[in-house]
Amino acid sequence: MGIDWLIEFLKGTLKLFLHPIFYYSFFLAAVLGVSRVKRERKNFSVRAENAYFELRQLLPLGIVVGIGISVVTIGAGLTIPFATILFVAILTLLLSLTTSPRLLSPVFTVGFAFFLTIFAGGENWQVPLFQNAFAQLEGKIFPSIAALLALLVIAEGILILVNGKKGTSPKLTTSKRGQRVGIHEVKRLWIIPAFLLVPGSALQAPFEWWPVFSIGAESYSLLLVPFTIGFHQRIQGMLPKEAVQAVGKKVIALGVLIVPIIVGSYWIPILSIVAVSLAILGREIIALRQRMADENLPFYFSKRNNGLMILGILPESPANKMALQVGELVMKVNGTAIHDETGFYTALQRNRAHCKLEVLDVNGQIRFVQRALYEGDHHELGILFVQEEKKWGTEVG
Repeated sequence: MGIDWLIEFLKGTLKLFLHPIFYYSFFLAAVLGVSRVKRERKNFSVRAENAYFELRQLLPLGIVVGIGISVVTIGAGLTIPFATILFVAILTLLLSLTTSPRLLSPVFTVGFAFFLTIFAGGENWQVPLFQNAFAQLEGKIFPSIAALLALLVIAEGILILVNGKKGTSPKLTTSKRGQRVGIHEVKRLWIIPAFLLVPGSALQAPFEWWPVFSIGAESYSLLLVPFTIGFHQRIQGMLPKEAVQAVGKKVIALGVLIVPIIVGSYWIPILSIVAVSLAILGREIIALRQRMADENLPFYFSKRNNGLMILGILPESPANKMALQVGELVMKVNGTAIHDETGFYTALQRNRAHCKLEVLDVNGQIRFVQRALYEGDHHELGILFVQEEKKWGTEVG
């Protein structure tokens, strides 16, 4: 039996590379990276992270999270019909055409697939290449799909909390009062590859009590399925890291909240519909409340009288090596108080071999940083400020 499981794990893993969504996700991430770089160059004449940044975020953490989901789904015997997996793939493709990454949240892809599976349960569809995809769609399977959704919602929150805060993109815009201000934006995609038990003919249950939650099938197959998760957040009134982490914590709490309802659905099946509906509604409320709260706050990255607000830091730049942070205020350069970019650049030129900055950090504490300057270093230390409109073009928002 152990050999059978090993073979099935290998076969299920290889099937990941036959899944079109796996490759399509790389394409989507590349598009996000290229569009971000174009916008940053338009705003600042230089990009922050390179166009491959979004591609590098796709898998590393997603693989770790996927292992956790696989252990839970296999250990609990959550059986997911192939029809649901097919619906998730189709919905991922269709929702991605809207160019809105947030619609690739699992509450939409897996949540809508849950309701489509319910609808398909009363139909006898014959789909080319997937003749048996809509067989065995019994009522007992719906709690397992809802349980998978809860796991993916918790996973989405973890990804936002841990990875979403990295590499937020600075952006220039114009406030309603016509002032030049800065904001930050996150558009991110992740792939979570997770093993799922699918009704099939490859594996027999190793114990009489396993799978715990069965749809009545006598045997199962393992399939490594790539779930594409998208995230989009615009931040104007807070530090990007804090704003993104706050959303991540709320999404995790939402996933945890619906777990007891899903457990109850194994005895009262209609509760699975309640749980999935709450997940969709709750995720929308989190996004709406975040957006409304942020829009009611004053712009964090705006011009200040006592210095220059750091909107962005270029990777591997002198500013990055000096541990300067987004949201800090540069008050003095080489002992000279500064109020605009011209003053900043002029003060830097007074000593081309060394610079000393007086900075007001995000906690309101003054600190001093200094560094020797070398040939080839960025002429403005690699710091992005809120620019004048006459100097850089941008969109109005």
